[in-house]
Amino acid sequence: MAQPAQMSAAGLALLKASEGFRASAYLDAVGFLTIGYGHRILPTEKFPNGITEAQASTLLAADVVSAQNAVLRLVHVPLTQGQFDALVDFTYNLGAGKLSGSTLLRDLNAGQYAAAACQLLLWDHAGPRELAALKSRREAEFNLWQGKPPAA
Repeated sequence: MAQPAQMSAAGLALLKASEGFRASAYLDAVGFLTIGYGHRILPTEKFPNGITEAQASTLLAADVVSAQNAVLRLVHVPLTQGQFDALVDFTYNLGAGKLSGSTLLRDLNAGQYAAAACQLLLWDHAGPRELAALKSRREAEFNLWQGKPPAA
C-alpha cells in the first residue's frame, strides 16, 4: 500500500468544519490573528476588507500543503489515509512544531499506533483551558485514525 501524500476529501471536510469560515480577522483561542479557515495571518499579510470564501479556500490549500509536507517529513512509518488525514488536521491546527516535539510522534515512529492515536485525545486544551471544540476535533481525528468516517 502506498503512503498517502495528500489529505482526502473526508479529512479536508473535517478540517473545514472544525475551523469554520470567518471573512474577517479574529483572534483564535490562544490569541493568534487568524482569518478564513483558521489561516494564521503573517506579519506581511493585510486583509483590511476581510476575505471571500474563495480567497479563504486558496489560503487553506496552501496551508494544507504545508501541514501535509510536515507530516511527510516527520513521520517515518507507514500510514493509512485516515491516520494521515488525522495528522494533517492536527498539524494544521497546532503547527508542525507541536507535532515534532510530541509523544504522539515519538510513539508513532516507534510503531506504537494505538498509543499514538490515544495521544491525539490529550491535545484538547488552549493554554490551561479544555475547550469543547478542541475535544470534539481530537475525537474526530481519533475516529479518522481508526478508519471511521467523520460524522456528517
